[in-house]
Amino acid sequence: MKTQLKRYNILTLGFLLFFSSLAFAIDVKELKCNSKINPTGIVNAIPEFSWTFIGDEKSSKQGGYRICMATSIEKLKYPDVWDTGPTSTSETGPFKYSGAPLKSGQRIYWKVIVWGNNRGAKHSEPAWFEMGDIINPETPFQPNVFPKTKGVVQIKLNGNDKGRTFEGIGGVSAGASTDLLYDYEDPIKSQILDVLFKPKFGAGFQHLKVEMGGGENSTCGSEPSHAITREELKNPVSRGYEFWLMKEAKNRNPNVILEYLPWSFPAYLKPNIFTQESAEYFVSFLDVAKNQWGMNIDWVAAAENENGTNRDWLVNQVRPLLDARGYKNVKIQGPDDNSGDWKIFNEFEKDKVFDNVVEAVGYHYVTGREFNENMVDGRGRPTTKKAKNSGKPLWASEDWSWTGKDWGGAGALNLARMYNKFYIRDRITKTLIWAPIGSIYKSVTWDKAGAMKANSPWSGYYEVWPTIWATAHTTQFAEPENWHYLNSACGLFDGATYKGSSVALKEKNGTNWSMIICTENQEDIEVIIEEGLSLGTVSIWKSDKNEQFVKQESIVPKNGVIRFSLDPKAIYSLTTTTGQQKGTYKIPKETAFPFPYKENYEDRKVGDLPKYHSDQTGSFEIAFKDDGSQCLKQIIPEQGYDWMRVYRRSNIKPNTLVGDVNWENYTCKVDVFIDGGNVELGGRVKGSYLKGYRFQVAKNGNWKLMFNKEVIKEGSISNFDGNKWHSLKLTFQNKEIEAFVDEVSVVNVSHKKTKGYVVLATSYDENLFDNLEITTNNK
Repeated sequence: MKTQLKRYNILTLGFLLFFSSLAFAIDVKELKCNSKINPTGIVNAIPEFSWTFIGDEKSSKQGGYRICMATSIEKLKYPDVWDTGPTSTSETGPFKYSGAPLKSGQRIYWKVIVWGNNRGAKHSEPAWFEMGDIINPETPFQPNVFPKTKGVVQIKLNGNDKGRTFEGIGGVSAGASTDLLYDYEDPIKSQILDVLFKPKFGAGFQHLKVEMGGGENSTCGSEPSHAITREELKNPVSRGYEFWLMKEAKNRNPNVILEYLPWSFPAYLKPNIFTQESAEYFVSFLDVAKNQWGMNIDWVAAAENENGTNRDWLVNQVRPLLDARGYKNVKIQGPDDNSGDWKIFNEFEKDKVFDNVVEAVGYHYVTGREFNENMVDGRGRPTTKKAKNSGKPLWASEDWSWTGKDWGGAGALNLARMYNKFYIRDRITKTLIWAPIGSIYKSVTWDKAGAMKANSPWSGYYEVWPTIWATAHTTQFAEPENWHYLNSACGLFDGATYKGSSVALKEKNGTNWSMIICTENQEDIEVIIEEGLSLGTVSIWKSDKNEQFVKQESIVPKNGVIRFSLDPKAIYSLTTTTGQQKGTYKIPKETAFPFPYKENYEDRKVGDLPKYHSDQTGSFEIAFKDDGSQCLKQIIPEQGYDWMRVYRRSNIKPNTLVGDVNWENYTCKVDVFIDGGNVELGGRVKGSYLKGYRFQVAKNGNWKLMFNKEVIKEGSISNFDGNKWHSLKLTFQNKEIEAFVDEVSVVNVSHKKTKGYVVLATSYDENLFDNLEITTNNK
């Protein structure tokens, strides 16, 4: 046991550091199964689990938990038995088991991760329990496995076969993942959008979920809110790029399905986000879409991302308000949670009103978060029998979250396998991935995520990654609502893995059919086409590591049968439809961020986003100065309701990045007007958390020079007039850092030689910035 614990500690060091970046005194002890510590002889198929939470002065109560269970201590990192995912509750049990069916005589290892109610995490030591002879053991799910005759896989397609309606493949634009795409110039911008949304051209995403921004960091940055104050809620404002993105998707595909979901919320909605006022906030987003963009949105995920929803709020406030405001056709999806094991169906069973209000059920990371080639075989959070038997649409409403550049590992091939798995195992008919495109500055959180990349708007350069074409293998061969699956033709080549699979779909009002096949090994296949399906020419498209989405030689069925061989580790699409293509454009060469750089904020309209800036917290937009010229303004009046506030790191204060992460020796300068609090000019900043040099000046003239959160030097400027514009300047030359106010040197230190972006930061005040200049040093 001690040897196993030692290996476990080595394996999970990185995982522990992720959740415990700071030392906290909170603790979690006395892990109990059926009220006993490390019991043996458990005979009930659904044991219960509890623990003791010990708080400290900072976090007196538990803010959330995560239970992990696995068949070995090593596998607790990626649990293969049960993983609740992170939850937000002060309860410490008992919680009923909801994992894979347990076996008699089986030993299960488990641990609990807890969060205090004011950030900070603690991992328990591993515990275990051992099953006896289980009374009424549960039967594990067995996927359909295709028969083989003399080594040839046989798949029968029958037009009368029953199956669920295909609801589409989509993307989630959220967490500021689409940030820099907005800054591209046409025609390049339009070409990128074609690759994302134009049917039968590129990825052809059929569903677009966007973030309803709240002005706080939501993963890779912050997205602005349409109503930052109660007063503004009466006349909501179109801000940011998500309305624009939905409109562009709609322009390319009038049938694209639109949805929205919040991560954070403005301060006036704190502390309870499930109120009548928050219902108004949700519905006013639809008003902006309809009245200012001429768009009808199809779905609202009436929840907080990965933090669940509230039954009474949905039934008594959200649905009635949607109906009263003319949005009866807008459907509610929920709980859009990262935990819960599809338990919402237990509530539906007892509450038909709630059941009727929620028209689709979505959960996140249904296959787990093991980002390697085994991800597709991860247990994750499989749907339950109740979920499948309900007949309600089931969605993987955010999944994958990896880099589309890779073919192997967790990349493109893995994602195509997941699309198939979700129907074969879970009867999930819609999968949404985060993110459809990675338009994020380098070194910012999750900067490599996305099905494709576009983070160089100044050059027009972008990359179309293999994952675009892995997605096209489904989206270009079936249309949402108009196609349905053929259940008996959806299965695996080997019952031990989801790496080799095939799904088949049929056009509802026709005889056309399609198959999407993923392989792990070389396979010989025979497809038998039975009644109700076209016997016309079958087109074949193939992707592998070397080349993606290449049309192969077509096949004409003979006596209703086609036979061919499949290469290993490949994706194939077979179809009787036509019109598929691998859309391409000439991509400009990549160039570095322009240097030297100047920005006077005059080239965009008031209320728009500033070019090439990336808000990490707060919201910065173009505004008028008293003289009628334009500047940059931070508009969030106070800290909002922060997403994942219990166990995510704080982003400190409103700030926006601009430039190149590789900049080293340079001078940056900006004019500021301090309406209240303080402002900062930073340099050599990396990532989302203000890691770098920061020169802060307050309205009263007090100043600080900081590196990360450390104050290097501080002081006060005599006779400082806080009611006037001032100029701040920082110079970096190797280890020498010097700060100026109105061209007068305030502090000069020798510290560290680092690299990074320029940052503009401020307290939660309506402070102004203008005439940003980034140049070479004069020394």
